[in-house]
Amino acid sequence: MKRYLITGASRGIGRAIALRLAGPEVTLLLHGRDTVALCETCHLIEARGPQSVKLIHDLAGSRGVEDLIRQVGHEPIDLLVNNAGIAITKPFAEITPEEWTQTIGVNLSAPFLLIQHFAPRMRPGSSIVNILSVAAKNAYPNWSIYCASKFGLDGLSAAIREELRPHKVRVLNIYPAATDTEIWNTVPGDWPREKMMSAADVAEAVTYAISQPSAVSIENITLASTGGPL
Repeated sequence: MKRYLITGASRGIGRAIALRLAGPEVTLLLHGRDTVALCETCHLIEARGPQSVKLIHDLAGSRGVEDLIRQVGHEPIDLLVNNAGIAITKPFAEITPEEWTQTIGVNLSAPFLLIQHFAPRMRPGSSIVNILSVAAKNAYPNWSIYCASKFGLDGLSAAIREELRPHKVRVLNIYPAATDTEIWNTVPGDWPREKMMSAADVAEAVTYAISQPSAVSIENITLASTGGPL
């Protein structure tokens, strides 16, 4: 039985990945902060038969990450998907220290701590998937804190990949363009969501990357909507 750990699985991309990867030979370890939404994800998973475990923790601080690690236990995992993320969009001069700490905590520090803990326990052929963003490669006004966290995770991932290469643990980065999820409900502005890709599209890319033979590593996948940039 394989064990897949997916953070940010309450809704959106994380839920889509969980649904896509659900199978009879997989136990899904699903993280989220929203208890109701995460229970809904688990209900959808279990209706198909696979086992799931709810991990309800706030990854903004190291204590939440430590609690998640303890709940996952000592048995190795075969896949880690770092998907949990938050986006605070405002002029950089208005960003508070608390907002900076929270964003960097969830988007950058948590993936680092989870990789640092689980990677040494992962078997050859296992995969670490980081859900980044085109904002890890391009800068956008009013997205400075989000860009900073994603640029940071991009660099961290590239370096960790080289360290884990001799151990045959793959580090795979996905760079989605704007994706139609609930995160846009809180972003100021009139966004053409009909032009955005779906969370299921991102899940397909993840599935494709990890389904390759263990000797093959599709290290970076950039996804763009055929509708063009927003």
